[in-house]
Amino acid sequence: MTEKSTRIVILGGGFGGLYTALRLSQLPWESEHKPEIVLVDQSDRFLFTPLLYELLTGELQTWEIAPAFIELLENTGVRFCQAFVSGIDIDQQRVHLQNGPEIFYDRLVLTLGGETPLDLVPGATSYAYPFRTITDAYRLEERLRVLAESDTDKIRVAIVGAGYSGVELACKLADRLGDRGRFRLIEISDQILRTSPDFNREAAKKALDARGVFIDLETKVESIHQDAIALEYKNQVDTIPVDLVIWTVGTRVAPVVRSLPCKQNQRGQITTTSTLQVLDHPEIFALGDLADCLDAEGQQVPATAQVAFQQADYAAWNIWASITHRPLLPFRYQPLGEMMALGKDNATLTGLGMKLDGSLAYVARRLAYLYRMPTLDHQLKVGFNWLVRPIIETIIQ
Repeated sequence: MTEKSTRIVILGGGFGGLYTALRLSQLPWESEHKPEIVLVDQSDRFLFTPLLYELLTGELQTWEIAPAFIELLENTGVRFCQAFVSGIDIDQQRVHLQNGPEIFYDRLVLTLGGETPLDLVPGATSYAYPFRTITDAYRLEERLRVLAESDTDKIRVAIVGAGYSGVELACKLADRLGDRGRFRLIEISDQILRTSPDFNREAAKKALDARGVFIDLETKVESIHQDAIALEYKNQVDTIPVDLVIWTVGTRVAPVVRSLPCKQNQRGQITTTSTLQVLDHPEIFALGDLADCLDAEGQQVPATAQVAFQQADYAAWNIWASITHRPLLPFRYQPLGEMMALGKDNATLTGLGMKLDGSLAYVARRLAYLYRMPTLDHQLKVGFNWLVRPIIETIIQ
């Protein structure tokens, strides 16, 4: 291939993949260097994952947090391909798609994210509900609807994992179910939100207590059944009746990535240089959940949406630089703080010298995420709806 027909293939349309594609389309390509950019994802929609919890409470609608890729990529020159990646041949530089053609690449961006491992505990695959994708949210929504329409007096919910996802789910669902819900948050360590700032942890504990969420610390899940969960605490196992188990623990790299002949850490994450390139394969860039990356200062970067969002800028620049013969930049992670939703009209926020909780943090969190949405057009549509919707609801009432 000539430089004029260089093809960049991006696998995965999450924060890392979509934002890399958008940044690449905005860079100043000379006509002889203009590449073909292909974004591949098995879903037809991008998911703004930090706002997924608001679907369950009706605070947000699907179109706001999960716009179609076709809509987001309109007029960018990026070609979208909806397909499942079944294999990657890094020697021949081609991607195999399930029920589709092979795609050859000159630069490859791996941003396939992670999967929720449900096979860690007997019964979890059959009876636990993960919460990572829009499909997960729909499945959980249907289960909640069935439970709400049943004759059961109390809806008993067990949430496995007291990290960010578990805590946010507990607060949102407690607000949704009200007095009818009975919640148990199960954590194997000795505290909730182990990696969170103290301010956020205290705000979360206060929010959970206010909603009557029972917290099981230093507790291990032994097994999950159709209507019960077995918990081990201090070598004693108790089986507790439940109506719903939600699993929020762990991230596993996709099998198609784990099978690649690249250096990986014990978790199957691909080791990269500080320029986000895969060792011994400078034509491949890896970012997000599947990358084991040290930044320019030699610090391990966490696998979070915030990191993937920042890595996208560097990945796009470095791909552009590698094609136009310019120097590449080592990734420099800038921690911007942490935000959590703690129910309706309540959140906590730390970062950039600020510590907020309550309604003010809720508004600040919304505005921060509005700013990070992928395109100006989508930002304007969502922002306008956030302004107008409360007015319409007030008039209707």
